Order: sequence, then structure tokens, then C-alpha cells
Amino acid sequence: MSDIHKARVRDFLARVLTGGDIDATGEYFAVDMVEEVPLPGQGPGLNGLKETLARIRSAFPDSTWTVEEQIAEGDKVLTRFVWTGTHRGEFLGIPATQRPINVWGMVIDQFSGDTIVSTRILMDTFGMMMQLGVIPAGGA
Repeated sequence: MSDIHKARVRDFLARVLTGGDIDATGEYFAVDMVEEVPLPGQGPGLNGLKETLARIRSAFPDSTWTVEEQIAEGDKVLTRFVWTGTHRGEFLGIPATQRPINVWGMVIDQFSGDTIVSTRILMDTFGMMMQLGVIPAGGA
């Protein structure tokens, strides 16, 4: 099952996050899925996730999510990824900056059968905010 779960996550990243097919999110996630670390304003369950993904896609319409590494054990898959895109719309209250981002992150997805029931995403949001110019980049 581990290889099947890893493939499901890779397919989700390619089809939904990179390809923009937000409506297909329900093919991967349970209706009552739990987002362990939701973005500010994210509603519960599948509908909350889809709304958040649509907001991200609107803000970064050229998003690309690349899988760097995956580890699976039991019903969980850890995926290390890189997210790139250009900030072309409002995101978390930040007006479009037209700046590119290159953000690393990891997500742990828990499955029941072939459906994701829980997800926990951790990203370098501090680095992303520096890339967007919201936080000044340090220097010598």
C-alpha cells in the first residue's frame, strides 16, 4: 500500500496543485478530512481545503509543486517538496508583488484505504515572506 499511497500524493500534487484541477481534490481527500495546520481563514473539511487551494492558485497561478523525496510507513506518507510560482494575486492579505517564490516544505498525509483523511503541511513561510518582500532579508 505504501507505493500506492506515495503515487496518490504525487498525482495530487501534479494534477491539483500544479495542474490547477481544484475540483479533483475530492478524488484524493475524504469529505471530513482534517487539516492539522490550516492556513488562516481555512474552513473545515474538504470544502475548506478546496477554497484554500483555489485562493492559493489565484494568488500563484503558475504554481509548480515538485516532489523531492517521499517516505511511507503504515498509513502515512511524508513528502518533501518544492513550491515555485509568481505572486500575482492577494495571498494572506498581501497584495500581489509579482515576485517569484521558491519554497521548500513537507507534508504528512494519513490514509484510510486510498483516501487522505488527515494532512499536516509545514513550509518555510518565513523564507517565503522574505521572498515576497514582506520581511526584510537579512544581510551583512
